[in-house]
Amino acid sequence: MTTLQNSVAIVTGASKGIGAGIARQLAADGAQVIVNYTSDRQGADAVVAAILAAGGKAVAVAADVTDKTQVDALIQTAIATFGQLDIVVNNAGIYQFARIEETTEALYRRQFDINVLGPLLVAAAATPHMKRGGSIINISSVVTRVFVAESAIYSGSKGAIDAITGVLARELGPRGIRVNTVSPGLIETEGTHTSGAMGSEFQRWNESQTPLGRIGQVEDIAPIVSWLASAQAGWITGETVMASGGMR
Repeated sequence: MTTLQNSVAIVTGASKGIGAGIARQLAADGAQVIVNYTSDRQGADAVVAAILAAGGKAVAVAADVTDKTQVDALIQTAIATFGQLDIVVNNAGIYQFARIEETTEALYRRQFDINVLGPLLVAAAATPHMKRGGSIINISSVVTRVFVAESAIYSGSKGAIDAITGVLARELGPRGIRVNTVSPGLIETEGTHTSGAMGSEFQRWNESQTPLGRIGQVEDIAPIVSWLASAQAGWITGETVMASGGMR
């Protein structure tokens, strides 16, 4: 059984979707959780309410992960609230597919700022406070292995995350901080419904390419993250877990 008792975790982008599921799972396994959000306070408050109702501990904290000042304040709030920091889940991210001729600087910068700069700023601010060692888990994507048309910017940003994970595992290992990546396939979330992916040809293509014959659910991802954060995974660092139902 995974146990995170006496641990404190930050989950970025946790007001909905995969991040919300991870926050709930970490809390269920004993962690005290900072539920980070950028603008969806109602969603973050709902995640916190669910955690509290289940007997856990959590607070919602607004911070834009692309803004160093706000990231520093996020980390300081975690320390001030719970006294320590042990787990960081870099989940905040966005995706927007586009044909290569539709590439713009704005499209590139928005995805790379949130998907790449954000995890770098959060890790930089968090690691000095992870005095007992700990675990950083970056959420990447199966698109770094399965090359999806019209996803050059998004796939590039997630490829960068995979490389950053390996570098930080080397750099932070001597401090007892493990760094790993979880790479989901297509997951049913509020975002994939809003984007029109659910019920589309894209969903059917994903199902046809996945040995388990379905797309993923948030509940398929959250326990993997919780396990990687736990002492049970204490000998694992610098790895990428492909949580994609076998899609390669």
